[in-house]
Amino acid sequence: MARILVIEDNKINLELMCYLLRAWGHEVCTAEDGDAGLGAARAESPDLVVCDIQMPGKDGYAVARALRADPATAALRLVAVTAYAMVGDQEKAMQAGFDAHFPKPIEPSAFMAALAPFLPAPGSPPPPAPDDSRRADRMQISPELRAPRPDTTVLLVDDTEANLDFKLSLFEPAGYRTLAARGGQEALQLLRAQRIDLILSDAVMAAGNGYDLLAAVRSSPELHDTPFVFLTATARDSDSRERGLSMGADDYLVRPIEPLALLAAVRAALRR
Repeated sequence: MARILVIEDNKINLELMCYLLRAWGHEVCTAEDGDAGLGAARAESPDLVVCDIQMPGKDGYAVARALRADPATAALRLVAVTAYAMVGDQEKAMQAGFDAHFPKPIEPSAFMAALAPFLPAPGSPPPPAPDDSRRADRMQISPELRAPRPDTTVLLVDDTEANLDFKLSLFEPAGYRTLAARGGQEALQLLRAQRIDLILSDAVMAAGNGYDLLAAVRSSPELHDTPFVFLTATARDSDSRERGLSMGADDYLVRPIEPLALLAAVRAALRR
């Protein structure tokens, strides 16, 4: 097991990276800006620092230069992550002091494989595509939070790749069969083509929002009883929540959310 510091100002990306690192058995500490990251690096003595590049205030390049200039942190292994990878970015990251550069959106297995060379040998991640039971065991998902049946199918509706990656990396190890749609219109096509046990949908999307999808589901005799759970990072206000619940959603969750809490909410909706 390694101790890893994640410096990231985007809460969704921070949640995804922390979940993945903990799922692979590592200890994680976090900071949401460059100054806090420098303080954490000096206080926590991590084995590895994973740092976003684009951050307000002190960006990732400045963080790397400051860590390399301080004798107490100069030997830390540093990995940069960035959402706007352009030609020359990797070279710029290396010049600032990073050991490696990884582009977003994060694909879980590829991300963990990329970190492996910078982790102590006992903490290296397992092979990138283990079977579901082994992954679930590592995440210590209790039986009551796992899928009630091997063929229990969850439709994940979200137009943000990082969000979909997070959900896939949670539900598949918990024994669920998953399907993904990038908006309400695509989701309806899947719902009409095959059996879906539960819909987990964002509220605000470009290609058909979650409220319209919920209305279509509840107005359809064939789909009416399908459990429907909202999970959103944007429509967080009480009016949006009340709107979703009054339209017939089984639950209305906001991010960030603990992975096990999300699994519990889904099991509760399936029971209802």
